[in-house]
Amino acid sequence: MQPIEYYRGSAAKIISPELLARVIIDWQAQHGRNDLPWQREATPYHVLVSELMLQQTQVKTVIPYFERWIARFPDVCSLSAASEDEVMQLWQGLGYYRRARNLKAAATTVVNQYAGKIPSSAAELREIPGIGPYTVGAIRAFAYDAPGAIVDGNVKRLFARLFALPFLVNKSSHDRYFWNLAEHFTPQLQNRRFAQGLLDLGATVCKPKQPQCDDCPLQLNCQSLKGDQVSLYPKRETKKSIPTRNGYFVLDLTPAGVVLEKRDASSVWPNLWSLPELQTSPTGKPFAEFKHTFSHYKLAASIWRQPAPPKTAQQRIALEDLATLGLPAPIRKYLQKLESGHVCQKQV
Repeated sequence: MQPIEYYRGSAAKIISPELLARVIIDWQAQHGRNDLPWQREATPYHVLVSELMLQQTQVKTVIPYFERWIARFPDVCSLSAASEDEVMQLWQGLGYYRRARNLKAAATTVVNQYAGKIPSSAAELREIPGIGPYTVGAIRAFAYDAPGAIVDGNVKRLFARLFALPFLVNKSSHDRYFWNLAEHFTPQLQNRRFAQGLLDLGATVCKPKQPQCDDCPLQLNCQSLKGDQVSLYPKRETKKSIPTRNGYFVLDLTPAGVVLEKRDASSVWPNLWSLPELQTSPTGKPFAEFKHTFSHYKLAASIWRQPAPPKTAQQRIALEDLATLGLPAPIRKYLQKLESGHVCQKQV
């Protein structure tokens, strides 16, 4: 792989940082997304919440979660004071629950170490747990309109096509190449609009499939378009097929409620309440089944109707109280069917 300095030099010949910034900023002002809920009042806290929610999640999915979250936790102080169950209950359904724990940890640090004010300097932001390089850049750009490089899937795809880059967008060791380019092209002024323009252009024009090249303001500079090779970029490392794992759960249901256990912080669905899980399959036929896909494997879950083996982290919860707890989405969906009386055997 050639040194990044080589590609910086090549990129500068394709388009200068000044011209790229001007094109992106002008395009965003006319065609970009400017009325998303977290843009209407782009406080550092709103940016922090939205950016963590948007990690690996589409904008349309995040919008209602963001609005409910801000209504319940309007600032870092209210979030820091909330219980873990309150936080997880409001996050359930978004997945990647570590993000929720990171968000609460960040809020607690800001309250305890920064008097409730999210700092603007990159050095201080990097010291806050749960805030990675992308979120550092996003807070600086969107909340403070300061220089802040951002790199996500949209930016990688846009750069890969614009500069015909050989770097693999799904290989972590290649991330540094995209970050170096992003830092090289980040302007000193109008960073809020520039950063949003990069994201908008990647999401709405330079899309993964069927990119709208005729509408792209960078089409005259795009190296993959000039070579009629847009479909060949971005380059990806071939992924292996994800495996299927079996999960064995217990449904211990009485008129008083259902037995749930709080899962360990290191497990799948960490710190969420779930049906008790067994290490091995019981004998006989399961009462019900469901499937769920994670990022790295597929879960084939079976449920047995029987008493739960006693554990210290268990409680029997009335069905009408389930809404107060943080539960994994597939478990909540199944229990909601219990509550409505619509559970049948062999549900998938």
